[in-house]
Amino acid sequence: MIKKTAIFLSFLLFFLLLDLSFGYSLRSEIGNPDESTPVAPVVSLSNDIFDFEELSSFEHTISHFLKHWGVTGASVAIAKDGKLVYAKGFGYANREEQELMQPYHLLRVASVSKLITATAVMKLVEAEKLSLDSKVFGEEGILSDKTQYGYIDSRVEQITIKQLLNHSAGWTTRWGDHLFMHESIARQQGTELPVKKLDVIQFALAKRLHYTPGGHSSYSNLGYLILECIIEKVSSLSYEAYVTQNILNPIGIYDAFIAHNFDNLRYPLEARYYEVPEALEVPAYDGDSKMVLKSRGGNDIRVLGAAGGWVISSVSLIKFLVSIDPEREGGIISSKSAALLAHSEPGMHPLGWRWISVDGTRWRTGSFAGTSALAISRSDGFSYVFITNTSPWVGSKFPYEVNRMMARAFHRVDEWPEVFSNSPYSPKLITDVELQDTYHELRRPWECWDFTAFVSK
Repeated sequence: MIKKTAIFLSFLLFFLLLDLSFGYSLRSEIGNPDESTPVAPVVSLSNDIFDFEELSSFEHTISHFLKHWGVTGASVAIAKDGKLVYAKGFGYANREEQELMQPYHLLRVASVSKLITATAVMKLVEAEKLSLDSKVFGEEGILSDKTQYGYIDSRVEQITIKQLLNHSAGWTTRWGDHLFMHESIARQQGTELPVKKLDVIQFALAKRLHYTPGGHSSYSNLGYLILECIIEKVSSLSYEAYVTQNILNPIGIYDAFIAHNFDNLRYPLEARYYEVPEALEVPAYDGDSKMVLKSRGGNDIRVLGAAGGWVISSVSLIKFLVSIDPEREGGIISSKSAALLAHSEPGMHPLGWRWISVDGTRWRTGSFAGTSALAISRSDGFSYVFITNTSPWVGSKFPYEVNRMMARAFHRVDEWPEVFSNSPYSPKLITDVELQDTYHELRRPWECWDFTAFVSK
């Protein structure tokens, strides 16, 4: 195995250099790149690197599963004791162009984004810019401006950062999810589409809470949208800029961004998204009269932001999981902070994770139209990420099916290959609008990717 790997990597590094050029448009946000935009060499981290006969049964299990559920493509990454041991794409990143899924493709990860947001909050807590007990609204709150954050229910003043993190701030989805009812919000707020995050928050604060904060835990995207505003307030950066500069870049992740909504605005190497064949088109999120699929402009993923807006490769997401493992030192946050994220009080959700199993396994799921994501850190030292560019008909239940399948697949591997002595670096894709705070000029759409850094010794 070692000889085979050495030969392959030597061949890879010295002979397989191709050029990729990207077409990119941000509609009204920015024009097309000029002709001097640098091109990038072929991505080193490809499916071929983990093409081992010993893994054929493992991969057959995954392929059969994807075919059974009608999934167009999936990206899988696995780490053992903090080291990448497997990364591969299955099916298609773009079915129409017959583009095979590779481990470097970017995919939306839906609510797995909440774990990234929770980590950013803990980073600010460590910097003493926040406390988990900090009040959010009211005169003593972080968001104290009543011209923006006025409310009719005095109980709003009780809400703390911790309650936003563990979904106990007082909101439910009893009358709908605030982040997926943009038409209703625009109508009731008397504003035009597309709605902004402040419109969503003001809409919620104009109504009474569903329960007293801290009373119990009810899953809420709204709480994480408010956390986005808090991060921006205390850091003086955009949410995306703060996370990129303080959470992702320091651990070598450069290929994560807040998604765009329309299909023609996908990032370079971002997969295309698919829904069940019977999915109906809906009006575009921005009020345009055209009809689109929810995954291609019907849902407003950018407003989801901190609650569900990130796109990232499976390899970078697994690196992030390793960096917040409370059993490992030297992560992006302290072991104490990582342990707080993984702790759940009776009757409450954890702070960022979806739930914690009895054996200590940490789960984070994410699902909406066109996407299903599962990120798991197991108690036996394994972590894995499974992301699809398709939403099967079972919706949010699909990650449970993935976990059962992966449990079977894991049993079919006796030994994992040793390809990288360290986890490979992420490609450096820098875009303009998404990474800027309000004081900088826009940059070029992207800079050259350093793919040779993937093979890290």
